Amino acid sequence: MRFDRIQNNFKNINIVSNVNPQQNEYLWGNVELIKWRAFDGKELEGLLYKPENFDSTKTYPMITYFYELNSNEIFRHYSVKPSRSVINFTFYTSNGYIIFVPDVKYGKGHPGNDAYNCIISGVKELIKNNWIDKNHLGLQGQSWGGYQVAYLITRTDTMFAAAMAGAPVSNMTSAYGGIRWESGQGRMFQYEKGQSRIGYNIWDSLSLYIENSPIFGANKIKTPLLIMANDGDGAVPWYQGIEFYMALRRLEKPAWLLNYNGDEHNLSKRPNMLDLSIRMKDFFDHYLKDSPAPEWMEKGRDAINNK
Repeated sequence: MRFDRIQNNFKNINIVSNVNPQQNEYLWGNVELIKWRAFDGKELEGLLYKPENFDSTKTYPMITYFYELNSNEIFRHYSVKPSRSVINFTFYTSNGYIIFVPDVKYGKGHPGNDAYNCIISGVKELIKNNWIDKNHLGLQGQSWGGYQVAYLITRTDTMFAAAMAGAPVSNMTSAYGGIRWESGQGRMFQYEKGQSRIGYNIWDSLSLYIENSPIFGANKIKTPLLIMANDGDGAVPWYQGIEFYMALRRLEKPAWLLNYNGDEHNLSKRPNMLDLSIRMKDFFDHYLKDSPAPEWMEKGRDAINNK
């Protein structure tokens, strides 16, 4: 980051300082606000992050990340650091990825379809551009976003070459009767009145809970999936990740489960954050850049010693 002193005529410039010169080593990327129409006709906004050396004559793999509304964060700066749960936009654009961050707008009773309406419409609009490699598309989300990743791949066939879901709720019918382990609060409010937006109790509208639960569509999944579910998660019961992983294993689908023992909903231990960052990059590089599969994907491997 350089600070310059200039005169009123903007002709004479003197360099005052050059803070953090190591930042010049990164291709920080550029971001722009884009607009499109959802399948239901509503106008939506989102952010598109491109590599700093973007060349429209080349093609780039694209990862779509989402969580509620993000277009108002267009001026947010993302420093390069190990991830607690989500992809680092700066790190990935610096490594030749395009990142799409769509806004998602919801109604009542159908959060899964609302996500499909907003997110997939945006992806389909973007892949009309020749500089996006439509054969190398990825999805990534955490918590509420992780749930939607799990849901979307039950409906998108082979559209996405890889997906990563952190702390996903995969089965609303089993999660409904649980608690938030950190607070002890019952989870029923989450579905009846909260973020999950079902709007009814499970006895009055069981069909909505089944419709919006990815586990009941697991047999339709054709996208390789990386799951993170931590046993110290105080918000989402980690057995939700286990349920989904076991379903995919039973169906002989390509899936991997990461569990950082004792760590939280969003990782708090730096060695675990580093480990997750490496594994997510390995995973996406393999499926979106055709890099060789790392050993842990083929044979499994314990997390690095974090004691």
